[in-house]
Order: sequence, then structure tokens, then C-alpha cells
Amino acid sequence: MGKVRTKDIYEKFDLELVSGEEGINRPIITSDISRPGMEIAGYFKYYPAERIQLLGKTELSFFNELPKQERINRMEQLCTDITPAIIVTRGFEVPEELIEAAEQESVPVLRANMKTTRFSSRLTNFLESKLAPTTAVHGVLVDIYGIGVLITGKSGVGKSETALELVKRGHRLVADDCVEIRQEDQDTLVGTSPELIEHLLEIRGLGIINVMTLFGAGAVRSNKRITLVINLEIWDSKKQYDRLGLDEEKMKIIDTDVTKLTIPVRPGRNLAVIIEVAAMNYRLKRMGVNAAQQFTERLSDVIEDNDHDDM
Repeated sequence: MGKVRTKDIYEKFDLELVSGEEGINRPIITSDISRPGMEIAGYFKYYPAERIQLLGKTELSFFNELPKQERINRMEQLCTDITPAIIVTRGFEVPEELIEAAEQESVPVLRANMKTTRFSSRLTNFLESKLAPTTAVHGVLVDIYGIGVLITGKSGVGKSETALELVKRGHRLVADDCVEIRQEDQDTLVGTSPELIEHLLEIRGLGIINVMTLFGAGAVRSNKRITLVINLEIWDSKKQYDRLGLDEEKMKIIDTDVTKLTIPVRPGRNLAVIIEVAAMNYRLKRMGVNAAQQFTERLSDVIEDNDHDDM
């Protein structure tokens, strides 16, 4: 889980700090945002104090109609020691009662010029991206024909060399050696490279090469959604490998199941071409064209026809 503080959104959205500067480093633990209309009306039983509070036209219009003492009470209850920020949208004037209550509890009060709904949407997207569950996987991530292919396997099996061949064939490198993965949605995994090794490939015998410098900006990209995992393993003559492609293995990354193929490695096999075809075949399957299924159906038809002929 990433760490986000109030200061991050203050800087990201170029907000105006009105009061509560002491709390600018408060942690934000959820991407959920609250518009505290019920609370301003006086109902605090289920007040989600740990969320960022957004005050827009509706909330402020109602607030301004309340008696003075009620306005003070509402704002004192709204400002807690765990509230990361209260943001007033549309550039509206910040109520004096809010400024005073926020100063007492060190709750940052910020002002945005955007409309409430638009700002809420952009802020939610930003927080979901930053607070998404993350993990790191040893492997190589390449964009092949628009498919994010994560190549895994033991050290020395040839992952980086295969990635280099794929880049030469016009595909784009995202990350080598370490792939940082975040789950942005229930079933969306996005892979990126650690900043230190971005655009770099380690090739045994050559050392570290800069893919962007050698092949140009079109040979790299900063992130890519992962939809296919290809595991490279040294050929084992005792092991039965899938020859039809009917069985679809899955690999769980964080909470998401991703299609996984196992490709045996031995001298003479062009791994780059095999992985390229695997990506194209995966695209075809998503479009409803399954060659293995079609072959099996044709084979069943031939067997049935032969059975009828024998009768």
C-alpha cells in the first residue's frame, strides 16, 4: 500500500492552504471521499472522519443558513485529529467557523477552484492510483502488439535476452529484472519499472544497456497493463507440456488471476517469435477465435463421421 499525505494532494492539484498548516503531513489512508451534508445538518453518528471532506455549493449554502452557534458546533465536530483535510471547492469563501475549528485541531483547510464533482473525480483517481495494493515480481515486462506480457523464470534462463530480441522486432520494453505491479482495479494490474533501472536491460556478457538510447523513445514505455504471464523454464524431457493449448493455467498476482503459459527453453527454439505468437494468439482468443478449440471440434467431427461410415 502506498503512502499519501495531505501535502501530496496540496501540491498535485495546486490548492490554496487556508489554515491548519501544522497538519499538512497527515496520512491519507483511503481513496474514499466524503461530502458531509448529513453532518452539517447535525447527524454525526456515521461520520467517516478518516476521509477527505469536500465542501461544495450545496453544503456551504445550507451551512450559511444555520444559526451562529450551530455553525460553530458543526465545524468543531467536523474537524477531528484524524481528518486528513477539508477542501472547499469552486473557490468559495471559507467560513470563519471552519478556519477557527481547523486551527484548534490542526486540520488542513484547502481551497480548490474546480467544480466539486470534477475535482472529486480527479482526486479519487489520484488516490486510488497511489493507494493501490502493490507488489514486485522478478521478471521482464514487454508490450507486444498492445498485450502486456510479463516474462518470468529462473535467473539465467534468458528473459532479458528474449526481451532484447523482442525490442529489436519493434516491441516496447517496460521493465527488466524487477517489475513493480499495482492493482488499480479489481482485475487490473499495471506494471512499471523502478526508477533506478528504468529503460535499462542487463545482458550477461554485455552488461547494462540503455534501450531508449540504443533503439529510441519508441522502444520503451513507462507502464503497461499486465494481461499475460509467460514462464520460461529449462526443457525437462520427463515433463508433459501442453501441445494443444486447451488447458488455461492461471497465476494469481495480488488478488487478480492472469493467464499463464509455460514455455520450455532449449537450444534452437526462437523464444522471441514464440512469445510474439503467444501474444497474438491471446488477442485472437479474446476476440473469440480459439484455434485449439476449433481443432478439437473438427477432430470430433472427423471421428464421428468415421464411426458412421463403419456402421
